[in-house]
Amino acid sequence: MTPDGPSVDPPPPPPCGAAGAAGAAAREPDHDAVAAGAVVDATDSDTGATDATDATDATDATGAADADVRAAVGRVLDRVLDDRVERARTVDRLFAEDIAQRVARFTRHGGRRLRSQLLWWAMRACAGRRPVPVAAALRMGAALELLQTCALVQDDVMDRSERRRGHLALHADVSAQYAHAARPRLVRRFGDASAILASDLALTWADDLVAETEMEPDVARAVRRLWGDMRAEMVAGQYLDVQGQVTASRSLPRALRSACLKSALYSVERPLALGAALAGADEGTRDALCVAGRHIGMAFQLRDDLDDVYAGARPGGRDAGGDIREGKPTCLVALARARADASGDRTALEVLDRSLGDAALTDEGLDEVREVLARTGARALVEERIGRMTAQGLARFDTAALDAEGGSRLRDLLVAIAGGPPPDPQPPRREPAPPHDGSVTARPPATPAHREGHRPPAAPAHPEDRP
Repeated sequence: MTPDGPSVDPPPPPPCGAAGAAGAAAREPDHDAVAAGAVVDATDSDTGATDATDATDATDATGAADADVRAAVGRVLDRVLDDRVERARTVDRLFAEDIAQRVARFTRHGGRRLRSQLLWWAMRACAGRRPVPVAAALRMGAALELLQTCALVQDDVMDRSERRRGHLALHADVSAQYAHAARPRLVRRFGDASAILASDLALTWADDLVAETEMEPDVARAVRRLWGDMRAEMVAGQYLDVQGQVTASRSLPRALRSACLKSALYSVERPLALGAALAGADEGTRDALCVAGRHIGMAFQLRDDLDDVYAGARPGGRDAGGDIREGKPTCLVALARARADASGDRTALEVLDRSLGDAALTDEGLDEVREVLARTGARALVEERIGRMTAQGLARFDTAALDAEGGSRLRDLLVAIAGGPPPDPQPPRREPAPPHDGSVTARPPATPAHREGHRPPAAPAHPEDRP
């Protein structure tokens, strides 16, 4: 308990990438070999071919990706998806049209490609002026987008969400196509089953991309261990979410754990760790990025909790209050309940009990929930914690030994993810813990995101692609 109520700080992180081997395995690559041609050109085919490219081609490919990471990842996805859909047709044409095409279309119409941007800029910030594995980073970014497709398609089935990104959700789209084929109940079950199979296919394609991507052996071991851990964490976070809904388990520790797995780790920390591993970053740099990602990721999730209740209609067709109506065990609600219980506010507890999980909750009922969140101080406390976590995350980020330009771009992106500039114009700097060998690796701070005449990249007010 803090003086102002239960703590909503993120759980302490394990050694970055408790990805076991991720720490020891991601050693410096053989840069002579890399310069001699181990850098894979971003325009290679999606089979992961390793045709050598000269320095000019590699520089051009890097510059093109720097200019627009989303577009660069999108071009890789286009090639991969075209190939996978064509291969699906050789298996069965109906399967290709009903399932493979839908997976490809859903993935192509992705949101901000947040995770692939984090991976790219972490790789660029850690690599500095060394040759960078352009194709490997873009292919891993594409794999992250396919993993996100898997998560979102399943999430829509579990939440009974009919729309996603302004269109029918995949299960609803299949049900609409076959609406006249059988009784409505059977058609709905068929739509759900089809969506589950589509998510399996997206995950298969993502794993194929990772397996086929050429990397230095040590880097490959680190990346694949991180990839496996991230998939397991994503599933665990989703399970805690749905288990909390069915059991009405809304304790603050449970909500924090679910948020850490689903957002802090999956959405921010692991993509940063993957980028660092691809660049062969040292242990101190990886740890700094992971701790920063954990804090920024929690701030991201807390901001999303607030936006769901207060920000009105959300992108992609989600109405305000969706988490309340679905009974999701968010940190915001768990904190309000804990504070109402501590103060003996029975009225507030009654409002929360009857509103959470009420799919027919009216706008007036949602206003009652908002009043409880304000009266218990939960809203103000979450706002304060977002600012504090953002400042702590950026302070830890500033201890990492990063390239000035890449580090600045990555820092700006983290600021935008957290919801805007931190409360302090200059977050406090802290000395990093000494590495095991006793040496200290630090860097001059990246060009601050708030520097005069510069603004961090704008982030949409409401994350539309969360799982």
